[in-house]
Amino acid sequence: MIGMTTGMVGVDIGLVILTLACVASTYRMFAGPTDADRAAAADLLLFGIVGLLALIGVRATSSFTFDIVLVAALVGFLGAVSFARALTRGKR
Repeated sequence: MIGMTTGMVGVDIGLVILTLACVASTYRMFAGPTDADRAAAADLLLFGIVGLLALIGVRATSSFTFDIVLVAALVGFLGAVSFARALTRGKR
């Protein structure tokens, strides 16, 4: 069985990695050469933030954050679909 400190170290490492991924995707969102790059970076940033929320909820041992993560993931999926629809100008 993994001790609580070992598990929390894993959560902390995950927080650092996701934070770095969010910083990189924020850079790509502002410096992306095309609209598709910006949309993909915005989608990655949203799901990175959802991951950060989930890990913060684990770190704080809060069951309330699961509801927030679930709603944010659903909104992110709908946002990704609408970005794709906007980029293709409604063509299927």
